[in-house]
Amino acid sequence: MSHRPPAPSGRVTSAKIVIAGGFGVGKTTLVGSVSEITPLTTEAIMTSAGVGVDDTRQVPGKTTTTVAMDFGRISIDRDLILYLFGTPGQTRFWFMWDELVRGAIGAVVLVDTRRLADCFAAIDFFEHRRLPYLVAINCFDGMQYHDPQDVRDALAISHDVPVVACDARNRESTKHVLISLVEYVLTMRRSRAVAPA
Repeated sequence: MSHRPPAPSGRVTSAKIVIAGGFGVGKTTLVGSVSEITPLTTEAIMTSAGVGVDDTRQVPGKTTTTVAMDFGRISIDRDLILYLFGTPGQTRFWFMWDELVRGAIGAVVLVDTRRLADCFAAIDFFEHRRLPYLVAINCFDGMQYHDPQDVRDALAISHDVPVVACDARNRESTKHVLISLVEYVLTMRRSRAVAPA
């Protein structure tokens, strides 16, 4: 007689989250740090075709770039699975963004405070589509140099958009960012549900 494990008590819910931001900000690293499966990446070696197009001055060691997307998965608990889709950072690949965000519940805009202007396009993209997002400040060397409120002011984003610090290399830090986004999306949905018509 074989014994089966007990069935989960609730229904498993899955959700799609987009990870966006400028070129070389750490999107591929973030997806890879938290994914419980081997992440699918579309990294390609940077060639001479990118000279004059991709600004690598702030990321001097960068030799590859995402040309389509990154994909990973994480189970937050027994009842919630998140599917992560990392966008390419260069403007010449932005034609893919509409497809990548289709069906997403929200987005993480990863920022490098040395290059804040690189994330303006991603913020505009999500605001225009009314897709909930949060801003995650990537602390590259483990140090947070700017207060989240200062970053919020510099980006001129709404006071209700979460701004959190993270280390894209660290699984627990990245997991915290994703949980914060899910909580924000749920809060927004609840407030819309109770808003008077």
